[in-house]
Amino acid sequence: MNALFKALNDPTRRAILERLRNGPASAGAIAEQFQFSAPTISHHLDLLRQAELVTSQKQGQFVVYTLNMTVFDELMGWLIQFKS
Repeated sequence: MNALFKALNDPTRRAILERLRNGPASAGAIAEQFQFSAPTISHHLDLLRQAELVTSQKQGQFVVYTLNMTVFDELMGWLIQFKS
């Protein structure tokens, strides 16, 4: 759970997650939307992957990232218990 909150703590990583709401994207396509170097975006994507918020799959020369909705569902279930 600590890796999850660490990943969500950064505004760039949250912006990447928002981008992935529109569907899967390659690391290059994600990087085009930010003014950071490719290695910086790769670092953010790696932290999101370690927190299991995204999955990655190699497709030819590209690595495509997708939201892992299972983790979001588990997080929502955990958070909602505090509302009741």
